[in-house]
Amino acid sequence: MQQLLTTVLTGLTLGVVYAAFALALVLIWRATRIVNFAQAPMAMVTTYVALVLIDAGYSYWLGFAVALLSGLVLGAVVERFVVRFSAGKSEINAVILTLGLFIVLHALAAIVFGSRYRSFPAPFGLRGFQIGDTTIALTGFGVFTILAVGAVMVGLVLLFRGTDLGLRMRASAFNQEVSRLLGVKVGRMLTLGWALAAFVGSLSGLLIAGGGLVHPSYMDGVVVYGFVAAVLGGLDSPVGAVVGGVLLGLSLSLVSGYVGAELVPLAALVILMGVLLGKPGGLFASVRERRV
Repeated sequence: MQQLLTTVLTGLTLGVVYAAFALALVLIWRATRIVNFAQAPMAMVTTYVALVLIDAGYSYWLGFAVALLSGLVLGAVVERFVVRFSAGKSEINAVILTLGLFIVLHALAAIVFGSRYRSFPAPFGLRGFQIGDTTIALTGFGVFTILAVGAVMVGLVLLFRGTDLGLRMRASAFNQEVSRLLGVKVGRMLTLGWALAAFVGSLSGLLIAGGGLVHPSYMDGVVVYGFVAAVLGGLDSPVGAVVGGVLLGLSLSLVSGYVGAELVPLAALVILMGVLLGKPGGLFASVRERRV
């Protein structure tokens, strides 16, 4: 029983982080139909921004806030000065652009920040909660991770469903030409979408780094699991991204705890193939009727 509880809590914490990264991928996909392979190094760069401030003697929370704001700016800059050049062209152009950006950001980070492993602090304890003689495999930082991703999810739902800005962003993602005819500044909405996605990606980078070691490649593995989570939930569904991330985290934790950690990548691949074969649109895919 103790092992099962430990496995579930570990999977929940990891799944929430995967959910944050998957949510960033979904936000960009909904706006531009692009899978941003550069999301991981973008998050890595903003995490290093926080680390530079923390190492300089500033508080963790200042570094945390500046990193998130850096994510907003970086996402907007990438959309405006890189991705926008591929608009209206073959979809493979955008894929090549984001892959190229992936390589460029890695190289720049290694030059500017160095390639050695560096410790990243955590704002809360990394020891499990003690209940009597039993240690629960849920840390203070794990609770913070769950609450932070939950707050972002709620904020995005309120934005998209309860504000005029969110309505314009949804309209731009659904049909850009009609949105322009209705007076929506589609370019600005797309830029904002990329900025929000980079903000969420930065959050995932900070949460993964907390209490661990960072280096220019520390986020690379998350690309795979975040992408699987996004496909599992549905690339068009922010809620699906969160649910998919949690389900993936729990599944992989069970595989690691009861079968073997070396089989985790294979398990992720099997889950991805199963979703693509059984329900390609994801668990939260919906079929809409169209009138002609």
